[in-house]
Amino acid sequence: CTGNGICKCRVCECFPNFTGSACDCSLDTSPCMASNGQICNGRGTCECGTCNCTDPKFQGPTCEMCQTCLGVCAEHKDCVQCRAFDKGEKKETCSQECMHFNMTRVESRDKLPQPGQPDPLSHCKEKDVDDCWFYFTYSVNSNGEANVHVVE
Repeated sequence: CTGNGICKCRVCECFPNFTGSACDCSLDTSPCMASNGQICNGRGTCECGTCNCTDPKFQGPTCEMCQTCLGVCAEHKDCVQCRAFDKGEKKETCSQECMHFNMTRVESRDKLPQPGQPDPLSHCKEKDVDDCWFYFTYSVNSNGEANVHVVE
């Protein structure tokens, strides 16, 4: 019974938190916990303490690695640009497509949130439609709310 149960009459009786004919399947989901607090990043199922990623783009022990995905900065660049500066590819559709985050304007780059806060934080530097750099941070808090701070 792989040390996780007692053999009685050739049948394993598993200790709590173990299952399977040989008690070799852990019911502990902590190894499946992604950095965002979701089991398998919300993109898979936790089976015997291991993630089985159901979204084919995502892989890794907690389904958090995506080789083909845009980075957070590139993904949100167009929405930040239209919300903050009223320009860019999504200017016309901004109110429909880009209301999924709270936005705060700050005066300068040193006023942006800095690493060390409790929420994972991405610092972004992107070019706008006029080939100018703009800076913003993107974070998601424990309630799942996205927050963007953008330099005016």
